[in-house]
Amino acid sequence: MYQANGKLQNKEQYVVQYAPLVRRIAHHLAAKLPASVEVDDLIQAGLIGLLDAVGHYDQSQGAQFETYASQRIRGAMLDELREADWAPRSARKCMRTIEAAINRLEQKLGRQPGEQELASELKVPLAEFQQMLQDARGHQLVYYEDYQADGDDDFFERHSADQRPGPLGQIENEDFRAALVEAISVLPEREQMVMSLYYEEELNLKEIGAVLGVTESRVSQLHSQAVARLRSRLKDWLGD
Repeated sequence: MYQANGKLQNKEQYVVQYAPLVRRIAHHLAAKLPASVEVDDLIQAGLIGLLDAVGHYDQSQGAQFETYASQRIRGAMLDELREADWAPRSARKCMRTIEAAINRLEQKLGRQPGEQELASELKVPLAEFQQMLQDARGHQLVYYEDYQADGDDDFFERHSADQRPGPLGQIENEDFRAALVEAISVLPEREQMVMSLYYEEELNLKEIGAVLGVTESRVSQLHSQAVARLRSRLKDWLGD
């Protein structure tokens, strides 16, 4: 099983044996990520991580192979997600601008602001604000960068050894989920419907548009605005 130097023998056998581990980790991650993330892409990245683990594992270091391989596989998948860059930085910046405006107006008005009020707060015409929503395409509630301070090391690199909760663990936190449910309950009715159709019914934007009788781009705007409202309400949880 091992060579004299502690390296693995019969590496192909290990790849075959632990391929199911790659699939389990991929499906576990995918279940907590936006629908736009393809599980097959995670599996492909994870297999590369497994090959890397097989090639570099050294029994003399003390860790069991499955533990070592799991870290390599998960790390490869997270690297793939970072490189894919769920949303361009310009889009995330746009979303943060909208989130800040929502937060200011909620504090001032004591209620959810409307689109025209948000446009006025940002000092732009309504059409330009709606284009900002379109450009933002806020398809996820939690960004990796929520857990990374400016100039700080990567969150996952810092916490991979002790497995402290990160964005995925945050989503699984019962208190966070309760806060999320409450935040969704106070969304404007149409935005609640968009979120329900997108995440619960798993309809795409075009299908949601057909249900609501609006264009796909309008659904995208409503979705972005809903995500911005949720992130504004959950900012204490998201590290902003």
